[in-house]
Amino acid sequence: MPTNTLAQLAPAAGCPKLALRPLALVVHLLAAGAVLAGMPAYAQETAATEADDATTLDAVTVTGEAVRDVTEGTGSYTTGAARTSTPLSMSLRETPQSVSVITQQRMEDQDMQTILDVVNNTTGVSVNRYETDRAQFNARGFEINSLMIDGVPTIWEQPWSSGEMFSSLAMYDRVEVVRGANGLMAGAGEPSASLNLVRKRANSRELTGSVEVSAGSWDTYGTQGDISFAVNEAGTVRARLVGEYNEGDSWIDLKSKERETFYGTIDVDLTPDTTLWFGLSRQQNDSDSPMWGGLPIWYADGSRTNWSRSKTTSAKWSKWDSTYETYFVNLDHRFANDWEMNLSYNRGERDSDSYLLYLSGNPGRDGSSPMFSFPGSYKTETVQDDYSIRLGGPVMLFGREHEVAFGYIYSQQDFNADSRAAQSGFGGVANFDAYEGNFQAPIWGGLTPYSYGDLTQKGLYGVTRLSVTDDLKVILGARDNRYEKTSDDTPFTSPSRLDEHELTPYAGIVYDLTENLSAYASYTDIFQPQARRDITGQQLASIIGESYETGLKAEFFEGRLNASAAIFKIKQDGLGESTGVPVPGGMAGEFAYQAIDVTSEGFELEVSGELSPGWNLMAGYTQFEVEDPDGNARSTRFPTKLLRTFTTYRLPGAFNKLTVGGGVNWQESIYTYATSPAGNREKIEQEAYALVNLMARYEVTDNLTAQLNVDNLTDEEYFDMFEAYGALTYGAPRSVTASAKYRF
Repeated sequence: MPTNTLAQLAPAAGCPKLALRPLALVVHLLAAGAVLAGMPAYAQETAATEADDATTLDAVTVTGEAVRDVTEGTGSYTTGAARTSTPLSMSLRETPQSVSVITQQRMEDQDMQTILDVVNNTTGVSVNRYETDRAQFNARGFEINSLMIDGVPTIWEQPWSSGEMFSSLAMYDRVEVVRGANGLMAGAGEPSASLNLVRKRANSRELTGSVEVSAGSWDTYGTQGDISFAVNEAGTVRARLVGEYNEGDSWIDLKSKERETFYGTIDVDLTPDTTLWFGLSRQQNDSDSPMWGGLPIWYADGSRTNWSRSKTTSAKWSKWDSTYETYFVNLDHRFANDWEMNLSYNRGERDSDSYLLYLSGNPGRDGSSPMFSFPGSYKTETVQDDYSIRLGGPVMLFGREHEVAFGYIYSQQDFNADSRAAQSGFGGVANFDAYEGNFQAPIWGGLTPYSYGDLTQKGLYGVTRLSVTDDLKVILGARDNRYEKTSDDTPFTSPSRLDEHELTPYAGIVYDLTENLSAYASYTDIFQPQARRDITGQQLASIIGESYETGLKAEFFEGRLNASAAIFKIKQDGLGESTGVPVPGGMAGEFAYQAIDVTSEGFELEVSGELSPGWNLMAGYTQFEVEDPDGNARSTRFPTKLLRTFTTYRLPGAFNKLTVGGGVNWQESIYTYATSPAGNREKIEQEAYALVNLMARYEVTDNLTAQLNVDNLTDEEYFDMFEAYGALTYGAPRSVTASAKYRF
């Protein structure tokens, strides 16, 4: 579907393979735990025998550097290392880019359940949620168009959402966020940020796990189970199962959702230095009565509307269901010289099926004029296969130890979208003020081809970290990229083929000023091919995004607290902008584009970790400006000033079973321009606002905790916008969630 037409409102398919129903996920996990508890190799009998032998099972150690990365069980708001910026495992202080890590403890404290929750609470990134089930993630003035899973980019066609923003966090240990261009690891994309979701591993040699139940506003309920255990007596084969189920209504009339997640993984120690780990996951999102497009800004007479936050444009029959299945296998090996090798294969299958209603136009007050209706139904399928190899380790040169890493990534993605033509349902809504979703369901035709795309990316990279002196480290790297894409939005544009070859450089320098403080500078870039054509009909060259960053990083309390201050500049060269002039000989509605340059400049501050025993803090502030060569502000729908804070404190003494916390998410005003009923370009603005969030957790027993989370405490009213149609979508009002978690 084209970017700025009705078709941008398109969706996608479901195929029920591993369907697990409501409470069955947790029931199955508990049953598995009960069975395991009776197995002689690793359950109660073995535990008793080992107790008699006065032997205690050692905690499992993960090969390579992974033990520095894992955040589960640390209770921390930071991590020892990250690998999203480069293939080298480096601490945040050693990485010459802005990096945030959303740890397992933060997810638990703030009751984060999806990637949308992460983006809403991370320094420097924001969300423009222009519909109930689709949104655009942004950073430093540019769109984020890919997520990474265990370092492998998973690109999605954003207008054809398959539930990406509702990706469950149940199967992930942490989310690493690198801001700025990240072409070395991500390949093609925008110079915005990379969000890397890192999977949980089967690390435990003992039977451990947790079961959680929750209930909240709008009749929302959830359950989650997570079990880890050894499969053999030696503990060299370990497994982990995670199941999650959520359902509930919404603050928006008719809207309801249901989410099921299953994740299973196994680690096999083939030798003391070689681990094979593999698994699969499946998430199903069922959304009833989602909004397709937002609420109109103006009435037909040109006056501004003032809808209740519960108002909807959807219909009772509307739905948008999606599934996402992954299959993966990895082999990790550590050589005797401390070099490491990783081989991996990942397969992701996204499907979505939707039946939607779009209402357009400006309604008359009290039914004096109607809104127009456009029903649409789309079925999409995306399959992505990724193969990668990474090899790295220390080298001695000139009497000093340095690090080197090489790798190759091959990704193949096939995207297909079909549509069903509505044979009825174009009669409109006579009185939108009184509309409550009672729109007659259309008669649908059969599936017909609508849009497709085949994308292949090949990346060969190398990077080295040179220890010039004890205090000075220089990081140099490059990636050789090959990008091939064939696509066809059948009803709207001519078929296109992209075949680009780009070399992506990486350079960074880190100098230790003191034992705790470092100064750094870096240059990174990234490219994004574009199928847009200029006035001569020639395809525009790839967009090149260049990131320059310099700053200070500090590390205290043996890495338990990290702080950073950064100044950045991002140049995006060759961005295609519509001229409004049709392409000569092109399809109807295809306009010519011209290449322009856009620059983002700003600064960022962040602190995360443990200030003192029992006191965790995350606080980040970002400020920037985005302008074109004429000095005009760009990307005005994205906030250019952002504050993200959250802290928790475990009370001392007699009250030490109680942990309290809270935070504030503030953003500057955002705006855009849209055409009013009078034909004028008028400003739509959401003023600056702050959302206050609170939490409290009480340890009922050593194994059982009870938690309360309150989001948007002050019940702030705010909205995001869809500039193409002069529409808005309200954010969530105040909500309360109570949960209980039992660990064993």
